[in-house]
Amino acid sequence: MAQAEVEDLAPLKVQSAATPIAPAGKCAQVAEIISRAQAPIIMAGNGVVREGASEALIEFAETLNVPVATTFMAKGAIPFSHPLCLGAIGLQARDYIAFGFDRADLIICVGVDMVEYHPKLWNPTRDKMIIHIDESPAEVDAHYVLEAGVVGLISDSLGRIAARAERRTSSGGHKLHEVITREIGEFSDDTAFPVKPQKILWDLRQVLGTEDIVLSDVGAHKMWIARMYQAEAPNTCIISNGFAAMGIALPGAIAAKLAIPERKVVAVCGDAGFLMNSQEIETALRLKLDIVVLIFNDAAYGLIEWHQLRQFQRSTEIAFANPDFVMFAESFGAKGYRVERTEDLLPTLEAALGDGTVSIIDCPVDYAENMKLTEKLGNLVSPI
Repeated sequence: MAQAEVEDLAPLKVQSAATPIAPAGKCAQVAEIISRAQAPIIMAGNGVVREGASEALIEFAETLNVPVATTFMAKGAIPFSHPLCLGAIGLQARDYIAFGFDRADLIICVGVDMVEYHPKLWNPTRDKMIIHIDESPAEVDAHYVLEAGVVGLISDSLGRIAARAERRTSSGGHKLHEVITREIGEFSDDTAFPVKPQKILWDLRQVLGTEDIVLSDVGAHKMWIARMYQAEAPNTCIISNGFAAMGIALPGAIAAKLAIPERKVVAVCGDAGFLMNSQEIETALRLKLDIVVLIFNDAAYGLIEWHQLRQFQRSTEIAFANPDFVMFAESFGAKGYRVERTEDLLPTLEAALGDGTVSIIDCPVDYAENMKLTEKLGNLVSPI
């Protein structure tokens, strides 16, 4: 192909199809449905982030006083600190957010692709009214039957619907937000070792700015990041979801640093996921990138073990031996750190973020917390 001769022609003109504006009648119909609802809730999907509609989403939620849950891939579409934010939905278990969906009579799906979180998990009895707002039509599914759909520019649609719908005087989301926020801080002073995943994510949040970027690999740590990491802006907590594959975090961090070099970038991996693409350390060093790789080290396939314990009450063939990650990093010419006390994690993160090169942190993790979380979620009582 490289040797083939071509005619000396001008480049083709770029064709850019404009996304349509939603019909006024559809926006009016949806506004009326929202005004009649007793307990609406918004589910924001990755389409909101992809289309740059986060500000419009926040204004929509504030104007109508409706709480917002995000899918894993839409974390940060509304700041976690916002009182209407309920955090991320998508765990294969009943979390606090599930109580909000149980109570809701209307689910306003904005930029949602069902591959992120299948509607049979949040609408099992098919009794919820559903509104679909996106730049593409909804997929057909027995658990995703629309009351109405609005297809067009998301930001424009949200603005026009909010201008016509009635504002709610109260929202159960505020109480849920308080409960979720309080839980996230419970392990802020924990010193047990190996380090609990809640503590790792608490310390990581302390050393990063609101615009800095966390890339999550796929594994048990992904569930904890989705549940516990407080994303304050879109595209600052990037999680591979849907048809997710292990090994994405390190190459994803390289891409993020190349795209936005002024931000700090941290790849969060399990030990297995890290080893699947660890050769990209060389790429990052060759490109002279400044990134940190934080490894949750349990010497096992932690998420598979979690599923095995939940279903069979035992695990099998999930353990493996790791290399010395510090020596492994240094063999490439990167910096290597090993956390040997929980108290050392925060200063180690700070040091690595200031190295100006590729830094690898080996952090032993206590995944006994996985089944403790499963048991806790199984016994939750609704706070609203």
